[in-house]
Amino acid sequence: MNFDDWYKKKTKEKISNHIILFKDIKKFINDVKGLLFPGFIDEVNDVKEYVDLKIKAIKDDMCTLLTEANEIESLDDCGCYEELCNKFLETLPKIEKMLNEDAEFFYESDPAAQSIKEILITYPGMSAIATYRIAHELYNLNIPILPRALTEFTHSKTGIDINPGAKIESPFYIDHGTGVVIGETTVIGKRVKIYQGVTLGALSLSKGRGLAGSKRHPTIEDNVTIYSNASIFGGDTVIGKNSKIGANSYITESVKENSIVRR
Repeated sequence: MNFDDWYKKKTKEKISNHIILFKDIKKFINDVKGLLFPGFIDEVNDVKEYVDLKIKAIKDDMCTLLTEANEIESLDDCGCYEELCNKFLETLPKIEKMLNEDAEFFYESDPAAQSIKEILITYPGMSAIATYRIAHELYNLNIPILPRALTEFTHSKTGIDINPGAKIESPFYIDHGTGVVIGETTVIGKRVKIYQGVTLGALSLSKGRGLAGSKRHPTIEDNVTIYSNASIFGGDTVIGKNSKIGANSYITESVKENSIVRR
């Protein structure tokens, strides 16, 4: 095809204007966090009025984002946006409980932390976990694009990449966090601590799309600590309870409970 023919073809193509805007993602995340933690993000005078305004804002935000993502056809089974928003709002008590447990665990784990408020406002690990927990509930509602857009937005801000499909219990702790990668089918238990540069990844992607839907990423059981730059790969890999994984370790096989793994 020569340039003239290519040009004519391009000018006749249907143009999609459905682009998720970072400003709308940021607003949605902040509105949800504001509802979960009134007074931590913005000033509150009348609590009932504040909560009512945040709920309305979240519904408006979701409508905007789902429209921008052009997810109308794929969301037909969920009914109207109003119903979908209400389903998401029903998950907020669960998200709040888990994030409170996360924040307490951060405070318990980090001697440098001065207060829960400091953790909620300034800690990148806490920010990434909060966005993940919001995105995970949207993922569970079978929304295809928006959950990943949320976690990628926070990834760009914190350097922490958590796929919204991962299953992470609370409490959970990420210290420093830069370079942390947690894959889609990762399973993480309670009271797990992860430090910067840790990868929980797939062992091999040579089969590409043929692996979709399979368990590709590791399982981390309760009370495990994984130190900086450790890499753990494979869907059959299980790190047993109460184990400690040393910095720079490379693991592709399961580890028994109460183990200490050094590089």
